[in-house]
Amino acid sequence: MPAKFFWFLPTNGDSRSIVGASHASSHHAIPEGYRAPSRRYLAEIGRAADRLGYQGVLTPTGTWCEDASLTASALLAETERLKFLVAFRPGQYYTIKDGRVSEPPNPLPEFYFGGSSAAALPIATEHVDVYLTWGEPPQAAAAKIKQVRELAERRGRNLRFGIRLHTITRDTSAAAWAVAGELVKELTPEQIEQATKPHATSESEGQRRMTALHGGQIDKLEIYPNLWAGVGLVRGGAGTALVGSHQEVANLIWEYHSLGFDEFILSGYPHLEEAYWFAEGVLPILRAKGVLAT
Repeated sequence: MPAKFFWFLPTNGDSRSIVGASHASSHHAIPEGYRAPSRRYLAEIGRAADRLGYQGVLTPTGTWCEDASLTASALLAETERLKFLVAFRPGQYYTIKDGRVSEPPNPLPEFYFGGSSAAALPIATEHVDVYLTWGEPPQAAAAKIKQVRELAERRGRNLRFGIRLHTITRDTSAAAWAVAGELVKELTPEQIEQATKPHATSESEGQRRMTALHGGQIDKLEIYPNLWAGVGLVRGGAGTALVGSHQEVANLIWEYHSLGFDEFILSGYPHLEEAYWFAEGVLPILRAKGVLAT
């Protein structure tokens, strides 16, 4: 199946730094060169993603994020073909009796779902269209989706699989790794420890797995060829990045795709510029390989 590529809307702000907002600590740290998540700036990213050929954008949810539904609604008029993957954390819930709408949505919206715990997997296999995971090394990620696929088959269901990653791609491998080095150069041992402790003991199994990939060790961040765990030193959630030349990044995406991942949700720092680096450098290679969905 051809792959689909999504970009990311930084609704908690953007910068050339991985330190900021909830990524740094419990307080709202504002990095140098911070770009506020204004409608104008988010619209710039949305229009760029639309023009560059991304299937859609993930609109995240979280304490420091602007409301995902309102943001997506505000940007609909700014784009032509772009889809919006609107994130929602079901931490409170409602029981509705005899709920009605004037007519059902057409087409029906698809549901994307991420969860690594034993409780999450049956929910995914019974209810969702696409199962998502954060960017673990290919074989570990493949083992996870194999388990989900087998559970889904027992229920007579066939899911698609997606993966959430950051990207740092440049014309040469050395240039990409230099950018990665600059991102962690500013981090202090105190910042890393402050982020690693709560992440390592999080109730989220996925978060614990992300943190275990680097263990707070700044000298052991390339956990698989061209897969870098540096973002996860201070950032909660997705903590790994594809790093390398355009060809190297395309090769790793090809590897994930060959293992069963058909949807890639990507981001980078800053998001506007990195959207161009990936779309102009990597997508043509994937198109030539026949990986890219039209």
